[in-house]
Amino acid sequence: MITLTPLYWLLGLYFGALAWRGLRDTGNPRRHTTALFWAVLVLLLFVAEHMPVRVVGGCVVLLVLIAGFGGLRGGRYAESTPEAKRSDAARFGHRLFLPALLIPAITVIGTLSAKHLQIDGTPLFDSANTATLTSLTVACVIALVVACTMTRQSPGSAVEQSRRLVDAIGWAALLPLLLATLGSVFQASGVDAAVSGVVRAIVPTDNTFLIVLAYGLGMALFTIIMGNAFAAFPVMTGGIALPLLVQLHGADAASLAAIGMLSGYCGTLMTPMAANFNLVPAALLELKDPYGVIRAQWRTGALLLVCNILLMYFIAFR
Repeated sequence: MITLTPLYWLLGLYFGALAWRGLRDTGNPRRHTTALFWAVLVLLLFVAEHMPVRVVGGCVVLLVLIAGFGGLRGGRYAESTPEAKRSDAARFGHRLFLPALLIPAITVIGTLSAKHLQIDGTPLFDSANTATLTSLTVACVIALVVACTMTRQSPGSAVEQSRRLVDAIGWAALLPLLLATLGSVFQASGVDAAVSGVVRAIVPTDNTFLIVLAYGLGMALFTIIMGNAFAAFPVMTGGIALPLLVQLHGADAASLAAIGMLSGYCGTLMTPMAANFNLVPAALLELKDPYGVIRAQWRTGALLLVCNILLMYFIAFR
């Protein structure tokens, strides 16, 4: 049976490559601390489950200190000249999108096929989550092979260019994982029950639309505060959607949760806390206004939020 452990090891190998290349990058004024940051992540991915809790906590604190005191910096990278990039773009045309399009396509096919994959009656994957992440990993590897074959570049070149992007993003590259974990911590500590109590005290529980409105707005607002819908989802769904809409009013859980998650993504479009979505692109595009991405898309997010709330009300209660 396939578990997530091999995926952690593969991710650890990638971070190890970042650490090694970063350590050798003499153009980075903080190359030692940059390499140490990724090396600590390698250690956690490979042996965290065998380490004492205090040691793991110390590693996390070390990561925070490195990031907080500016220990992550960019360096020099092996890049093509602008003229070479334009020449390659003209030569390959729309075929350049093929590797990127393969990733979602293969992931969807693998996820949908996973439930039919068995060995002597035993499922090949230990959970649906493992099947999805394994499919995504396989898709990324296939896309890498296709891209390298098409452009006649080596996998090392792909790692080098990804290092350039990861160094530009820095610690924000880890935000989705960290914030999703934080959402689970909030749920385990009873925050969802507290949210449910507040909603019951303010909103009439017999009014379905008002509860849907509270769920949609809550997903968006909590996402704005936390910076990630994955952190908001377990709290708001466990506190509002499941007890008040599914159990009390008989809403369809699947459609309610799916559209609720989209409501959280609307909040992602409106907050600087979603640094990897909103601030990092502004930095990479060298925009004069660091909040330019948010200013351009917050109206779209607000309109989509209204649409999602209406969709929840009319679809989840069919």
